[in-house]
Amino acid sequence: MKKQTLAKIGLFVCGLVFCVLTEKTGIISNTLKLILQFVAIYSIFVIGVNIVNGYLGVFSLAHAGIMAIGGYAASLASMYLLKSPMLFPVSILIGGFSSMLIGLVIAFPSFSVRGDYLAIITLGASLLIQSLLENIDAIGASRGLRPIPNHTNIIWCYVCFVLAVVVARRLVQSKFGRSLLAIRKDQVAAELVSVDIKRVKLVAFGLSAFLIGISGALICHLLAYTNPGAYGYSLIIDGLIMVYLGGIGSITGSIIGAALWQILVQTLRPVGMWRWILGGIILIILMVYKPTGLFGNTELSWQWLREKLAVVRKLGSHKNPAREAAKDE
Repeated sequence: MKKQTLAKIGLFVCGLVFCVLTEKTGIISNTLKLILQFVAIYSIFVIGVNIVNGYLGVFSLAHAGIMAIGGYAASLASMYLLKSPMLFPVSILIGGFSSMLIGLVIAFPSFSVRGDYLAIITLGASLLIQSLLENIDAIGASRGLRPIPNHTNIIWCYVCFVLAVVVARRLVQSKFGRSLLAIRKDQVAAELVSVDIKRVKLVAFGLSAFLIGISGALICHLLAYTNPGAYGYSLIIDGLIMVYLGGIGSITGSIIGAALWQILVQTLRPVGMWRWILGGIILIILMVYKPTGLFGNTELSWQWLREKLAVVRKLGSHKNPAREAAKDE
């Protein structure tokens, strides 16, 4: 077994031990634990959004509605069918697959519509889902669902987060991932070299929706409550900010974007609505000065760190001629 594989397994085990200790002994404060859970859940959410908006290059605004489907499906399953905490993984999968079905339906317009038109269609789909949830009395309508079993803990958040990263990384590094990048650069050229555009888009939208649905299932079982108002414009904007803050086409960027934004949101919670104004300002600045985000199309890896360190050493090894001349004098 390669050393890198052993190192990754060791890192995963260390993280899992830390999560178990945190859950069982309370070695960190409840506030910090809650922030870590939010970061893990929204990292899964942003990775899902980034598969379509970043790697595929399709500007979709359906992520709020897709998250709502996953959250509601998993919550209803836990409330009425799978009440035991041991069956919580099944509820998570129900949320993921329910969202996947919606994602596959939304993928069909992308075959013939692009750009602003597709963005409007996906936005309409998201708002339609929210409106349906607000008007169906059987699932609480605008009152929402409660009490949802509080099954989500830091262990489940960590395990789902790691699995999402592994799946997304395998996807991006495969032949399918190269097809995604080819479509993003030039869909016509990709079709000319025999890339199955429809199949690639279906898989991308399906996997993206699956991950977003899992994040919805986790957040609902963490808060023990959900309502349609949580899946409106604010969540759509949140998703875009986290994607473009961290970087499009980057798993590393998805995690960093989710972490930075969630820490900022939790820190600025006392200022109320002003945090959303700050979010809009951040999004505008990013679009103007850093349109691809902090880690756009870049992954943080040992090779990347070695290259950066080599550049720093190279710059440090060059002596300043003026300084050397001053020393000689």
